[in-house]
Amino acid sequence: MSGIDGKVVVITGASSGIGEATARLLARRGAKVVLGARRQERLAALADAIRSEGGSACHRTLDVTRLQEVEAIVSFARESFGRVDVVVNNAGVMPLSRLEEGKIDEWNRMIDVNIRGVLHGIAAGLPVMRAQKSGQFVNVSSIGGHAVSPTAAVYCATKFAVRAISEGLRQEVGGDIRVTVISPGVTESELADSISDPGARELMQDFRRIAIAPDAVARAIAFAIEQPEDVDTSEIIVRPTASPY
Repeated sequence: MSGIDGKVVVITGASSGIGEATARLLARRGAKVVLGARRQERLAALADAIRSEGGSACHRTLDVTRLQEVEAIVSFARESFGRVDVVVNNAGVMPLSRLEEGKIDEWNRMIDVNIRGVLHGIAAGLPVMRAQKSGQFVNVSSIGGHAVSPTAAVYCATKFAVRAISEGLRQEVGGDIRVTVISPGVTESELADSISDPGARELMQDFRRIAIAPDAVARAIAFAIEQPEDVDTSEIIVRPTASPY
């Protein structure tokens, strides 16, 4: 029996990239996936595709910067399937720029989505998991949570924060709840589409010449989830073999 089969998994940022790939893979392995993102039409299409392949999926529009919406999707998952076994805090944005450009709105957006979004997922999911005496958070950080590069100072800061928050949570929750950090290297996704600064966009295009498919990250997430309940895979870095970063 798979350690994934039958588990109820809430995934944020599920409409594309790593979130979509994770939803498809976990559903194929028997999970009941609850999909959240801002793009309703893409969520609906993904849920339909999963169900057409025999999987179990439902969806709800979600803005992770709004605590009430994150609480609502966790409640929706419980109402739909009776419990919540895993929350995958995957939603993220990456509008890179040099600090001297002063793109404060973009900095705040990264803080809101990349940090507050994860905190909201924890705040919504933790009481449920405490009551169940079981559960797992999978928080998506980045290789940028391990090393800082020009134009990425704020983005990297948010991803360092995800690792710090996750480690603090792991120490606090004790033996019943698992906490995993997934740190992808360069991955094919829509993240770079949010870069408004021309110089940073050019740097990122060069940086992304070597990239792994989101399926590779999805497999890492699946590996962490399928481990026995007494095994907590605390962190996985997954990146292109040829990547220097």
